[in-house]
Amino acid sequence: MNKNLRWKAVTILIVVGLAVWSFYPPGEKVRLGLDLKGGVHLVMRVQTDDALRLETEVTSERLREELARRNVLVSAVTPDGPQAFGVQGVPTAQDAEFRRIADEQTGASYNRESRAGGSYRFELKPNIAVTLRNEAVAQALQTIERRVNELGVAEPIVAAHGAAGDQILVQLPGVTDVARAKEIIRSTALLELKIVEAGPAPTRESLLAQRGGVLPPDMEVVTGADDLGIGGQAGGTVYYLVRRVAAVTGRDLRNARPTLDENNRPAVSFSLNQDGARKFGRVTSENINRQLAIILDGRVQSAPRIESRITDEGRITGSFTQQEVLDLSLVLRSGALPASLTYLEERTVGPSLGADSIRAGVLASITGLSVVAAFMLFYYRLAGINAIISVALNLLILLGFMSYIGATMTLPGIAGFILTIGMGVDSNVLIFERIKEELATQKGVKAAVAAGFDRVFLTILDTHVSSMIAAGFLFQFGTGPIRGFATVLFFGLLSNVFTAVFVSRTLFEAMLARRQTASISI
Repeated sequence: MNKNLRWKAVTILIVVGLAVWSFYPPGEKVRLGLDLKGGVHLVMRVQTDDALRLETEVTSERLREELARRNVLVSAVTPDGPQAFGVQGVPTAQDAEFRRIADEQTGASYNRESRAGGSYRFELKPNIAVTLRNEAVAQALQTIERRVNELGVAEPIVAAHGAAGDQILVQLPGVTDVARAKEIIRSTALLELKIVEAGPAPTRESLLAQRGGVLPPDMEVVTGADDLGIGGQAGGTVYYLVRRVAAVTGRDLRNARPTLDENNRPAVSFSLNQDGARKFGRVTSENINRQLAIILDGRVQSAPRIESRITDEGRITGSFTQQEVLDLSLVLRSGALPASLTYLEERTVGPSLGADSIRAGVLASITGLSVVAAFMLFYYRLAGINAIISVALNLLILLGFMSYIGATMTLPGIAGFILTIGMGVDSNVLIFERIKEELATQKGVKAAVAAGFDRVFLTILDTHVSSMIAAGFLFQFGTGPIRGFATVLFFGLLSNVFTAVFVSRTLFEAMLARRQTASISI
């Protein structure tokens, strides 16, 4: 064996060795997608109106507080749909001052409409509404992705879905507890800490009795569990009167983790970031001996009494199970969803269906390879062995590529494998037919083999590069299974150029180097 041939053989052995090292054992290193491993497929819509409603409520509340601070007395500030609110009863003498304050607080984002009787209507500008809707979807996407990652799911898919731009696709391969996954994804996990002004009371009427039955504009009523039997029966509902604006929210959280309360019951402790700790310290120092309501998703979880100034840590207690505190810690760490979600599609792919798909795909690949091998041996005789070896190495190297880059194998990916077999056979047929043409011109065997490979190389390269560009576009603009197919096709074509041209030619050269012959079996 000459030196050049020896280096070619070493190169092939190194590539094959790396491929085997990359994917073996396949059970641990080959990642399976949802359709092969089983799991959950969800499509949900982000209710972007919630984000507009929250923005409108915050703006109207900020305007109301600013008007009160500057002694501009209006009758009411009321919501008017998800993206509008109204102000009634603006005194004529203070109309100019009101307009100036309103411009300061809302001018950049709201259109203002003047109405009779000192009333005004503020509506979000269309471009601002579109921006807020897009931001809500993007933030929901990020939050869901963080929660899915915290679940420990391997190779999840979380992506925008649909033409409307308000849907999210989630695929969780290998997830068996569907209800838990849905609950964690859907949980809003909006944490608010608010000073309690009154309560707990057994009814809403008794709560507001000391205020003439009227709810103050800067306060709201929230419900909580009646752990003390205030309403006569433990486990019922009690009512709290709290300030509308939260002292601290989930946005100020730095971390949340499971813990135990003083009675060794499961609880969640949390810590605040620097800004949250500053606000928490100020609020607790100003309200010692008052109750602080810890509200999660609009329901009071606990309302401990403030005994001293607290800066950066707190604890959420309640009737939690160990699993509930684990899930609550997870969703608090990942942040609150900016809007609620509606499930549009839910499918569960069973592991048995995935196993059937794998079995069918492997059977199809082996059957296809066997038929092709039989044809190549029958039509090209001993030269067909070269084609079989090069196609087999092509699949081996492709598996190594897929495992090394951590690509996910899907059912369309198996179709990509079968297509790769076809491309490998086609390349060998092109080369063999060209060699036969060269042999017919009375050239020597070595010259005919060399000419066959040289003259077909550009044709093979051209077709493979074109197909790889198409696969690249499929990967760039496709999602989920389409990307899986594109990945297999791209690397299959790449390895096919190596095996069909380099490996197959090396095999021919090795065979011809070992014996001087005037003909070959082809």
